[in-house]
Order: sequence, then structure tokens, then C-alpha cells
Amino acid sequence: MKINFLARALLSIIFGMGLLCIGFYGFLMAVFSVSQRFYVPFVLIVTGVFIVLVVLGGLRLVNPRILTIILVSFLVICTVTVTGYETAQHYYKSLPTVNEQGVDLNEYKPFTTGTKAVRLGGPASLKIRTGLPTIDGATALYPLYSAFAQAVYPQGEYNVDRSEVMCNNTIGAYDNLIDGKTDIIFTARPSSEQLESAQKRGIELKLTPIGREAFVFFVNAKNQVKELSVSQIQDIYSGKITNWQEVGGNYEKIRAFQRPENSGSQTMLQKLMEGKTLMRPPKEDIATGMGEIIEETAGYRNYKNAIGYSFLFFATEMIRNNQIHLLKVNGVYPERNFIQSKKYPLVAEFYAVTAGSKNPNIKALIEWILSPEGQYLVEKTGYTPIK
Repeated sequence: MKINFLARALLSIIFGMGLLCIGFYGFLMAVFSVSQRFYVPFVLIVTGVFIVLVVLGGLRLVNPRILTIILVSFLVICTVTVTGYETAQHYYKSLPTVNEQGVDLNEYKPFTTGTKAVRLGGPASLKIRTGLPTIDGATALYPLYSAFAQAVYPQGEYNVDRSEVMCNNTIGAYDNLIDGKTDIIFTARPSSEQLESAQKRGIELKLTPIGREAFVFFVNAKNQVKELSVSQIQDIYSGKITNWQEVGGNYEKIRAFQRPENSGSQTMLQKLMEGKTLMRPPKEDIATGMGEIIEETAGYRNYKNAIGYSFLFFATEMIRNNQIHLLKVNGVYPERNFIQSKKYPLVAEFYAVTAGSKNPNIKALIEWILSPEGQYLVEKTGYTPIK
């Protein structure tokens, strides 16, 4: 009897060690997977439960029939859990997204057949043939400064990623300007961090306003909330208001998403939140290669309880998404006439920003942009002229 018990105990240990090895391998696979937050604890739990069941069965501490029922039930629970998780992940990935990656900027390249970059009715009064200022800027403003280049620069191939007319988004554009790789960038006002970076290098950023744009907030098209006040937006992004019911919507937790630090829209939100505490944004962990985890500020996904923000032209022209609607702010809808009159409360200027480049054509180009011809392109593109 004692020998049989010892034999069963030994077999239990052997099986347990085997399960531990399998569990360890599964754990490593889970650690380096995209869904490690789910699969790491899942593998640990499953391995632990199987070891317990092997010990209980090997030592015959539980009736075999009951043990079988427990095992089958546990396998069913595991299957349902994994299926539910993967289904949710598939749905999540299929949700419409508002982000810069949804735009093909090649559609706005200057001088290309069928370009969406707008044109003047005739030749521009300024033509730059040599010594072209290298320009860069925000994704949302690329259609505009591409139109400037199309009017003033010589016809040619201007690669979006690297040329005299390129686009590296707001963050990359400021980096390039401070590093002396560009002459003019077209962006929103710099963040405090970008200003500090320039000051440390002994560089003074000169901001010339060339147009105006609305900073807009949007929600799922099925959301009952159609407008918010500035103070309500501030309370949402400070974490004071956490449920849509508090602002006239359904009883659902608010998912208030943010944009990457130093992006134009995030800088605008921070300006809006001056004097308030901006809550930390939700984050996604994305695993690449050998388990490298990149933490990114979560982009807006069209959850029914989400709120996101952008600039009007980008949200309505560059990204056309009929599953969101723009919110009125203080009772005013973000329309062009309300931007011009500044009746809409969240109006921001955008700029031609320089940093002391010696290129002799910079002054002439900026003066032309502020001329009736340049301001015509600002308006025709879809922005509000500064003059």
C-alpha cells in the first residue's frame, strides 16, 4: 500500500515537472506576445490548476469522476475565455480609427496628376527657381503648404518623406527645424518642451501666423451628447467628470483619449487645460520583435463612449468618418464663419515657424503667403485666412 502511494506520488511529481516545463515554455511565449497582459496570467493560472489536478488525481485525493468533471469544466472555461478575448481583440482592431496613419499624403503631393493640393487661378506673383527653402510641417497642414510649393516652386518630384517639401508631422518638423534640417515649418504653436529644446540650443523660434483653425472634439455618432461647454471639457480631461450621464448622455464611463506629447493637438489640449490638472491618458502596450514594449498614447478609436479631438480640416476633410460627430462647444458649432468671427471658442492660429536660417528666400515666401494669393490658397484648401 505504501509502495503504491509512493509510486503514485513519484508519478505525480514527474507529471508535475513536465507541466512546469510546458508552462514555462508557454510563459515565455506569452511574455513575447502582443497580448502578454492577458496570456501571461492566463498561462500561469492554467499551469497551476493542471499541476493541482495532477497531484489530486495522482494521489487519489479526489474521486476520479469528480476530478474528470472539474477538468472538463475548467477546459470549457479556458476555451470560452480565450475565444471571448480573441473575439474582443478582433473587434477592437476592426474599429474605425482617427489618426495620422489613415491619411495618404501622396494624394496631396505638388505637381502630381490628380493632386488634391489646390491651385491658384493663374501664375503666382512669386517664383522661386533656386535656393528653395526646405519646408516641413504638421500632417494636417501638408495639403496647404504643398499648395504653396505648387504655386511658387519649380515643377518637380517632391517626396513626402525627404525633399524640399516634406512632412514629418508636428513633432518631427520641430525636431528638424531645431536641428537645422529645414528652413520653415508649418505647424501649431510649439509646446513648452519644444520651446525649451530650442532655447537650450540658443535658437529663437519666430512664429508668423498665416491662418486660423478650429480645435474640435468629437464622439461616436450614436452618442446622445451633442455639445459640451469649455468647463465640461476641462472637467472631463481632468478626471472630474467620468460618466456621460453627468453631461446629458447615457450612463457610460467616458473614455477620454489623448494624442502623443508635443503633437499639435496635444499642445492645444494642454493650453486649454492651463490651470487644470490634465489626467494621464490611457495607454496601449505594443510588443514588437523580441518583446520590446512600446508605450504609445492611445489614439482615438470609435468606442461608443469615447471622446477625441483634432483640428477641423483634418477631422472633416483628410479623415472622413461618418461614425463620429463633432460637438458644439459653448453652444457653437465649429463652422468657418464662426471661426472667422471667433464666436467658436476654441480657435487657434497656425504658423510659419523659422529658426534663423540664412536661406535668402524665406522672407519673400512668407510675405507671399500673407499676400492675397497665399491667403486665397489658405481659404481654398479649407482653412480660415489670417487676413
